[in-house]
Amino acid sequence: MALKSPPAAPGSTLARELDWLAETLDARVKRYFGLETAPDAPAELPAPKLPSAKTDFFAALVAREQLGRDERLVLALALAPYLRPQLLDLFFARNSTYDRPFTEFGGLRGKGHAGFLPTGETALFLLAGDDLTRRLHYQTSLWDESPLAAARLVQLSSSEPGEPPLSGGLTVPPDALALLTTGERPRPHYSLDFPAQRVTTPLAWDDLVLDYPVLDQLEEMRTWLTHQDDIMADAHLRRHLKPGYRALFYGPPGTGKTLTACLLGQATGHEVYRVDLSMIVSKYIGETEKNLARVFDTAERRQWILFFDEADALFGKRSTATTANDRHANQEIAYLLQRIEDFAGVIVLASNLKGNVDEAFARRFQAMIHFPLPGPAEREKLWRKAFAKAVPLAPDVDFRALAEQYKVAGGAIINVLRYCVLVHLQRAQPVTADDLRRGLQRELAKEGKTA
Repeated sequence: MALKSPPAAPGSTLARELDWLAETLDARVKRYFGLETAPDAPAELPAPKLPSAKTDFFAALVAREQLGRDERLVLALALAPYLRPQLLDLFFARNSTYDRPFTEFGGLRGKGHAGFLPTGETALFLLAGDDLTRRLHYQTSLWDESPLAAARLVQLSSSEPGEPPLSGGLTVPPDALALLTTGERPRPHYSLDFPAQRVTTPLAWDDLVLDYPVLDQLEEMRTWLTHQDDIMADAHLRRHLKPGYRALFYGPPGTGKTLTACLLGQATGHEVYRVDLSMIVSKYIGETEKNLARVFDTAERRQWILFFDEADALFGKRSTATTANDRHANQEIAYLLQRIEDFAGVIVLASNLKGNVDEAFARRFQAMIHFPLPGPAEREKLWRKAFAKAVPLAPDVDFRALAEQYKVAGGAIINVLRYCVLVHLQRAQPVTADDLRRGLQRELAKEGKTA
């Protein structure tokens, strides 16, 4: 049986949307200036019929985001400068009485772009002409309540101080433009401006070696991730439950906190992004908030899981503000706490010690999951899973004895595996019990311990 092809990128469909926009603009301008007595243009020119959502990406997006006729028309207007800039050249017509552009068209001129850049005022003219009642309707509903705004497909830029709000430019955010034109959203690049990086794992859920109580709590998180949309769609539950889920993973290093976050995302179809706390603290007031806002807004839009590793470095107990730097740091922490509390998705914070987390913040968690050092039975499983078919083993290797004797975490066992693989490649001989002990001694020495 042939595999189904994914929905195609919307080239031909977008072309028809732009053709419809051109016809609607032409009719609107002619009617506005009394060049013809045709019926109202928007009522005369219905939206083009879309192909099947199963085969056309744009049609699928319109159905998913519930875009109506008005939203599709404004979306086409916002896309025009990127895809067919000449379509908007009619707005360059000049008012001969005052020898200037027509005020009612709105619009901006770019520094490098030679074409007309639409504004919110342009969208109002397109939809309502000079009908004040309809303009007032669109002036609020189109930006505050529209599916366009909710899906962040179109943005209205801030206007200059003291100027009408709708004089701001009508733009399509870069990720939305890529989505609309290619069918895929590009992943943001890890940088100072976007201090978060995707984390993945080749392992599967069955590779987790954790106590039953820990797995039971993780299943609760997995259930939320799978059914959160249905839960929040219930009117009664929505009144009582706040959207989003916040969890604290705490325990010694190497016990599987990062791996578990990755596997939760993998099992439920959510990408996991680790926020780099060292990159978000800026000496410039406001920069931290701006950089974090990009991460939170993008994560909420794309339903990522946000993972804060070693979170006690920034989310720990706040110090008394005695200097300007202290006050600035506390302001950053307060901002982070608020964004995390308001985040509608899933956030996981990892800490070595539960006691390092501010008590006021701890109350905001839906789950606080302890990742202890594995016991002998769990350690034996970890040894066997790590070395299964990895390298040939000598007869004297006894994983049960190693698990009983050495209290180490899974991360240390993986480091021993790396050491043994290199030893095997150097000697071309099976790995012995002494090789494993030497690898363990190196790991214990990192913590100031001896075998």
